[in-house]
Parts: sequence; structure tokens; C-alpha cells
Amino acid sequence: MTASPTGLALEVINLNKSYGGLLVTRDVSLAVKSGERRLIIGPNGAGKTTLFNQISGDLRSNSGTVTIFGTDVTHLPPYRRAHLGLSRTYQIITLFAGDTLEHNVALGLLGLRPARWQMWRTLASYGGISAEARRVLDAVGLLDLASRPVSEIAYGERRRVELAMALAQRPRILLLDEPFAGLSDAERTTIKSLIGSIPHDTTVVMIEHDMDTALELADTVTLLNTGRVIVDGPRDAVIADERTREVYLGA
Repeated sequence: MTASPTGLALEVINLNKSYGGLLVTRDVSLAVKSGERRLIIGPNGAGKTTLFNQISGDLRSNSGTVTIFGTDVTHLPPYRRAHLGLSRTYQIITLFAGDTLEHNVALGLLGLRPARWQMWRTLASYGGISAEARRVLDAVGLLDLASRPVSEIAYGERRRVELAMALAQRPRILLLDEPFAGLSDAERTTIKSLIGSIPHDTTVVMIEHDMDTALELADTVTLLNTGRVIVDGPRDAVIADERTREVYLGA
């Protein structure tokens, strides 16, 4: 894929989404540069996850556009956006609890292949899938648990499996929806280190309530409230902005 002529990895313009006549996102616009680390903050109900769902294609917008590296993907389904380099994690972990860690990651990889997974075929028949799954599990420190069912591992380890599944797709844009939610201090440290080690040829956009942890990973910050962008810009400027203190920090 060629680089965007604008130098932007992700651009959303005037996105709107309503439920029952109530606007959840209201004319949201973002311009995220290639390699940027963008943090999206805001109180509960601000529209953050709805925005992610619009970007990934899990929700169809009422109006507005989504562009990935110069390609308009507004009307494309999620798998087409994934083929253009978009990957994501979810606020609520979505794994196959009865399957092994390796199988979960392998299934994520198969979803990107032109020939979709066929139940009568073994993973071994898909060249290199298992090896790649194990490589990614090793990168997140879980190779020793590769043959264990997801149901037998700790919550923090499940978060790492989900991150491994997203990274296995070698994304150019990675959306992380509250990756630190529900984690202990030690687990937060591990996930923070993993996110910090992601190469800058991957653009990272993250929703997170754990400000102390997430701010250290961010170049730029967007504050949402009642579905609107309130403040947007360099991290320190947004955090110092009076509107941020009023809406999010409670000052």
C-alpha cells in the first residue's frame, strides 16, 4: 500500500451516529498522522467506543467519512478495512475460551487470508500460520502458554492474547479500546511496555481511562464529551487546557 498523499494514517470527517434519535457522536473529526500515538479520553458515555466502532466498520455512521491512508473506507465492511491495515482490540475481551492461545491467534491470522478458514482443514495445512501465531505469542511473553485453553489463563494474560491477535495482523493502524481496563499494577506495567515497544510504522490510537499510564504513551490527545471533540492537540497542551480539567479531570 502506498503512503497517504496527505501524510495521514487516519482521517475522519464529521462522523455522526445516532441511536433512537439521540446523537452519540456529533460531527467528530480527527486527523491522525502516520506513526502517531493518539490518546482519546473523556467521561463514560462520551462516545469513544462508538467512534472506534465507526472507524473499524462495526457500526455504520449516519453521516461523515472515514479514510485510511488516503482510501475512503466509509462504506467498506470491517474485513476490507483490516486488509487495508486496520486492526483493533475491544473493551470487552472477545476470545474463544475453549480454544488454545495459539489457535485463537491463528484464527485471527486466517481471517486476513483470501481463502477463508474452512472447518475441515487443519491449521497445519495453512502454511506458516502456527509458526506465526507462536512468534507473536512469544513477543507478548506467552509462548509457554501457547497450548493452554484461554479459559485456564488469568485475565491479564487474556488481554495480552487479544493484543497478540491484533499485532499478528501486522497492522498499520492499531485501535486499542481500554487496554488497561481491569488490570493489576503489575499487569498494567507489562501491557504498557508491550504497547510502548510497537514500532512507529504502526499508528496507535488508544481509548483509556487510566490517565497516569496512558499519557506516557501519547503524542497527542483528543477529549470527547457528549459525542463532540472538545479539545484536540499535543498531549501537554490538552491536559493543561481548562476545558479538559472541567470535563475530565474535575478541576
